[in-house]
Amino acid sequence: MRSFGIMTAPMQVDYADILPVWREADAIPQIEHAWLFDHLLPLAGPMTGPTYEGWTLLAALAAHTRRLRVGLLVTSNRFRPPALLAKMAATVDVVADGRLNFGIGAGSRPDIPWARREYDAHGLPYHDFAHSIASLDEACTVIRRLWTEAEPFDFPGEHVQLSGAVCNPKPAQRNPYPPIVIGGRSTALLRVIARHADVWNIPGGDIADAVGRSALLDRLCGEIGRDPAAITRSMHLSVSYDEPATTRAAIDEALAAGFSHIVLGLGAPYPAGVARWVADELIQDRASI
Repeated sequence: MRSFGIMTAPMQVDYADILPVWREADAIPQIEHAWLFDHLLPLAGPMTGPTYEGWTLLAALAAHTRRLRVGLLVTSNRFRPPALLAKMAATVDVVADGRLNFGIGAGSRPDIPWARREYDAHGLPYHDFAHSIASLDEACTVIRRLWTEAEPFDFPGEHVQLSGAVCNPKPAQRNPYPPIVIGGRSTALLRVIARHADVWNIPGGDIADAVGRSALLDRLCGEIGRDPAAITRSMHLSVSYDEPATTRAAIDEALAAGFSHIVLGLGAPYPAGVARWVADELIQDRASI
């Protein structure tokens, strides 16, 4: 099944800018999901400009919507201990009445020039990428157990150590838990995705690479005996307000390549009625196919 959503990166904008977009989208059936990102400093523009903390803002937006599925694309596993993150996500899912898509990733790679500054600025450790991949694997294991197991448990992992861990309340979604959305493209990360993800997200821009990565994910699922079809393929595409035909072409290319879950990134400032414009100009009848 195809689905379309929007993403409003909470940087260089105000809460008062984002909230009306989500409320408008909540009333438009063609838009099924809405997303924030998880960064602590802006990725563009003045570094001193506003950037809202993702999970706090997501809880507020969940309380102001009724239909949209909501999530972060994607949470940095480097920012928060996994047991704490499991508790936060469960709380948001309760607030959202079972509409959370749980997005998570390894965190920004060390070779991205701007990546490290937000960790240093907030006193957060920044290990190498191999460490972050292994940590993500353990985090996904722990979070799934916390959401499904009633009794406290210990977890003596290499990167995660818990004693008497328990999560209560559980997420509102019990089938068996909120869908896990993991973003990334490296082979090591795709192995984690094969084990844990319900949805795999990759940025658009290089469709040939995305198709190749998707085929690799199929093979990695086969190695562990998992049906590749169990993992929905998702793509983030930036929206051009001035050239909507370019965005429509990118959507069609992604759909044809098997990426049925489309997240449309909206740049700020947001035009008036932007959610309706997205539905009319970009999604049109594509969602019904």
